[in-house]
Amino acid sequence: MKAFVALEDGTVFEGRGFGLEGEKEGEIVFNTSMTGYQEIMTDPSYKGQIVTMTYPLIGNYGVNDEDVESGGPRVEGFIAREFSRITSNWRATGDLGDYFRKHNIIAVDEIDTRALTRHLRVRGVMRGIISTTDHDRDSLVRKAQGSRGIVGVDLVSGVTCGAPYEFEDGPGGDPAVDALHCVVMDFGVKRNILRILRQKGCRVTVVPAGTKAEDIIAMRPDGVLLSNGPGDPEAVPYAIREIEKLIGRVPIFGICLGQQLLGLALGGRTYKLKFGHRGANQPIRETATGKVYITSENHGFAVDVDSIGGQAVRVTHINLNDGTAEGIEHEKYPAFSVQYHPEASPGPHDSYGLFEKFRNMMESSRKEGNA
Repeated sequence: MKAFVALEDGTVFEGRGFGLEGEKEGEIVFNTSMTGYQEIMTDPSYKGQIVTMTYPLIGNYGVNDEDVESGGPRVEGFIAREFSRITSNWRATGDLGDYFRKHNIIAVDEIDTRALTRHLRVRGVMRGIISTTDHDRDSLVRKAQGSRGIVGVDLVSGVTCGAPYEFEDGPGGDPAVDALHCVVMDFGVKRNILRILRQKGCRVTVVPAGTKAEDIIAMRPDGVLLSNGPGDPEAVPYAIREIEKLIGRVPIFGICLGQQLLGLALGGRTYKLKFGHRGANQPIRETATGKVYITSENHGFAVDVDSIGGQAVRVTHINLNDGTAEGIEHEKYPAFSVQYHPEASPGPHDSYGLFEKFRNMMESSRKEGNA
């Protein structure tokens, strides 16, 4: 089945359809991870995006029911050099082709992903179309140019939960009666974040992105976690307003989009990166110690820390590839965030300590409240 990938700048790649027939628009991005394709597909942060995998063979270990980060795939489409037709892994419960068809994902392989990635690195990520039904190159380019993109678009509302719920999955067991209570603002949260909070002994309540600050405070949380999520942070002003009201009232920990929203709530600005950080090999330096972490990331926007005026905020982590702020912390209030995913464990587990830091903040806050 012939398929095409068309970019808004007129570049077109021809390949083979693998999965659902049809057509899909989205922002064309690339991810440099060698494994984890199922986690990537189900990460709500990829809403609105068509993901290109730079590793040449995708799908050889199949899919299973455990390596998912949400209720199902969130990507708009998937591109690879080769999708494996052979599945070989003791944990596999299915193959990738069936997974694509079951979840209505349009996928294309036999694409020169090296050339596509190099093009995006030079020109920047851009709007695009993948199609197995329209083979007219000029038509596809026009469709790509007319697609909406993600700048200024609220993608969070399409991935957040519909109502508050208690998260009870994972190996943490039933939390103690006096367990720390963490409220997670769901902007597209990954399940492993919730699992780790449970492992740390927390009772976890997940609330929709538009939940009012006063309603969160009424839940008597020991801390609030601002989750990861998709798209342009400035397109969710309703969340920014409520986060601003929470600062100084309860310990806050932001992850990925959560960092961007925290930065905006502190009065700063965000900006779009040329091609973003997406992969499991991003080198991050901790400013206080000089220690370097290898991290997993997925974001296309960053916080302009210099734009945060009138607030005592320091940069805690820096991306060694481009110098962007990968972590910030308020020097007066118990609020900090990181741009990368400390729950993702791309080999090392070094960043798990951030969850312990958050727990310590919550414990200190509780003690002060009881004093």
